[in-house]
Amino acid sequence: MALDKEIFKEELKQRLRENYAMELEDASEQEIFYTLGALVKARYSDAWRDTWKYYVDKNKKQVYYFSIEFLPGRMLKSNLLNLGILDTAREALTDLGIHLDDLAEVEKDMALGNGGLGRLASCFMDSIASGGFPGNGNGIRYDYGLFKQRFVDGYQVELPDEWLQSGNIWEVRRESKAVDVRVGGHVYLAETNDGKLKPVYENERVLRAVPYDTGMVGYENNVVNTLRLWAVEIPDSEEDKYQSIQGRRELEDLTAVLYPDDSNEQGRLIRLTQEYFFVSAGIQSIIRHYKKWFQKPISKLSEYVSIHINDTHPALCVPEMMRILIDEEELSWEQAWDITVKVMSYTNHTIMAEALEKWSIDLMQRTLPRMYQIMEEIDARYVQTMQELHPHDLVERTRIIRNGQVHMAHLSIIGSHSTNGVAKLHSDLLKSVVLHDFYIIYPDRFNNKTNGIAQRRWSQIVNEPMSNVLDETIGKTWRQDSGDLKLLRNYQSDQAVLEKLAEAKKINKQKLADYILGTTDIEVSADAIFDVQIKRLHAYKRQLLNLLHIIKLYQDLKENPSLEMQKRVFIFGAKAAPSYHYAKVIIKCINETANLINNDPDIKDRIKIVFLPNYNVSLAEKIIPAADVSEQISLASKEASGTSNMKLMLNGAITLATLDGANVEIRDAVGDDNIYIFGLTEKEVYEYYENQEYSAQRLYDENAVIRRVLNAFIDGTIPNIVYEGREIFDSLIKYNDEYFLLRDFDSYVEAQEEIDKAYGDQTFWQKMSLINIANAGRFSSDETVSRYAEDIWKIESKDSFVTEKG
Repeated sequence: MALDKEIFKEELKQRLRENYAMELEDASEQEIFYTLGALVKARYSDAWRDTWKYYVDKNKKQVYYFSIEFLPGRMLKSNLLNLGILDTAREALTDLGIHLDDLAEVEKDMALGNGGLGRLASCFMDSIASGGFPGNGNGIRYDYGLFKQRFVDGYQVELPDEWLQSGNIWEVRRESKAVDVRVGGHVYLAETNDGKLKPVYENERVLRAVPYDTGMVGYENNVVNTLRLWAVEIPDSEEDKYQSIQGRRELEDLTAVLYPDDSNEQGRLIRLTQEYFFVSAGIQSIIRHYKKWFQKPISKLSEYVSIHINDTHPALCVPEMMRILIDEEELSWEQAWDITVKVMSYTNHTIMAEALEKWSIDLMQRTLPRMYQIMEEIDARYVQTMQELHPHDLVERTRIIRNGQVHMAHLSIIGSHSTNGVAKLHSDLLKSVVLHDFYIIYPDRFNNKTNGIAQRRWSQIVNEPMSNVLDETIGKTWRQDSGDLKLLRNYQSDQAVLEKLAEAKKINKQKLADYILGTTDIEVSADAIFDVQIKRLHAYKRQLLNLLHIIKLYQDLKENPSLEMQKRVFIFGAKAAPSYHYAKVIIKCINETANLINNDPDIKDRIKIVFLPNYNVSLAEKIIPAADVSEQISLASKEASGTSNMKLMLNGAITLATLDGANVEIRDAVGDDNIYIFGLTEKEVYEYYENQEYSAQRLYDENAVIRRVLNAFIDGTIPNIVYEGREIFDSLIKYNDEYFLLRDFDSYVEAQEEIDKAYGDQTFWQKMSLINIANAGRFSSDETVSRYAEDIWKIESKDSFVTEKG
């Protein structure tokens, strides 16, 4: 529905009067933001209700996407865009003397995730709705975001991220949909009068799970799906058990923060309880909805419900579904198992063995006794079935319960009908290396679904200067169908178009330069190369390799002040997990190197290092449109996919990458001449693992450049890192450089020198940038979820929604 600008302005004023008893000129930005948010939500509330009703009336099969993380970021502009009223709303607000961008800054990030996993889940929510697919998200409403990152003396300090302090305008509390979740205590099976076994619970804790629903607005299609986040409360029946402040605090801790520190027993208990809490609440809600509205036999559940396990955190979906089907619906084990496997599907997001969740048997028995009983039975039946078909040692290696631990990835694979990786290389490595045993047993269950991004947000919202150039050049169909970005290929030799795209990039770089100055007091030039690495701080992502190159450049310039090179601004954005000591050491070393270089008059601003604190979706939206170089430098075979690589590519950054994750497919899309590839391949990495011939010490001894760079960590060149510098040095030399930074160093330096040379020819650089933008359409999450919908979830798009409604 078109937005009438004058009516919109009057409604905004009227709502301000009703909600705050004040006129527009007296209202604060926060009061105006919340009023505007309520107005926007009112515009899609009918569509939200109608979408839900349509799914019910038409008996549409729905997917429920279970993820412990969701990172929607700010939603005001996204909702305005998807409703088709962004430009009109901006004009109306401008008439009233209000800047939309200033209002958008008032909104707190729904920072309910750590990085790529949560952002992918939110991109999927956007694309599922925009594709007209019946789909819902299911997660946890954390009281605090991951944490607010600050730097004090170069060290990361974690502060509470109180994102809910002023409320959340987009959510709707649905107390009538609350369910009870039972944890702890003791469970035994007792025989009933009719000879069946039923579980009896003793001394369990009952948690009240209350859902908060947020509308996921589809792009200009009148579809609004639901993201359901669960909060924990005390049930009325349990009030007596929570009289003490300590008892209430323990309960509230269950949904206080994402990823509580699991280096101690209490943290592990909270984390496991969290995982079961949102899984049990979600599946109970699904079954209740199915029984009330579909009025079909429970045996038909898989025809109407698909549940997706996003990484292993929701793996308990498998035994929880079994619990409900056998304990409450009284199906036979065989019936329940057949339904469960047909309903469940699983995405693996990692190659790192330590990231494949495992829980001790003791903790599982104490925390979730009924879940453990069911998993024991699943495991026993799996062994009984498979030992007739496969060698004993293969079956033993793939058991769910082995060596005193419960293996959640094994549970997810055995209990679902589909296991997918998130990039072609990743999926191939799952089949050949990481999950090879399971691939032998279930070859038909494995498939690839390369990740994608919600390109509307990462172009139309965050990069309006570029989007306007695209509109002028290729028309506006790309806004609806990102595949039409390929039309831009026809203009790669059009100097006028290249210059317009360059001007758009310069605008974004200057905006970021202004933000950097205001945030860090560091002055950077928009004419310099903006070299960007933004992602979680982890050793395998190799922010340290980036730092080693920076130190080399610094040493070269100190030795030869007249050295010819392009000005370069190295921009980092990354949080280290609170208990990840080594990652925090790297942060300290980057910050101290920045202090050294940024304040060295000999360098004359030719190198700057900017580590922007508190990296989140909103900060990414500032950095990505301004980036010239996209650092994707993980050790080959370690990054499952990556999505920052796709966002940066879409915004015209040139990728500097190893052949890891989706970088391989980006290389295939743009061609070898429009990307900078360096380093070991995954085959070469695995050869080192097999022959055990890698020697960091030998590289240090034989390579004078590497030796000089590493010595800077321990010889006083970089101040204030006496202990941290030694730890970095020892990790590379004494402990033999686990992620092969020194082996890839020379290749990385050569690629960086090529980038320096290419940037000197601006026409050449702009052409590469254009080709990257033009080929980014294939990495749209719209395409990704369409493949999930067709191949895995078996759900149908509601393209004809408006027509069917009449």
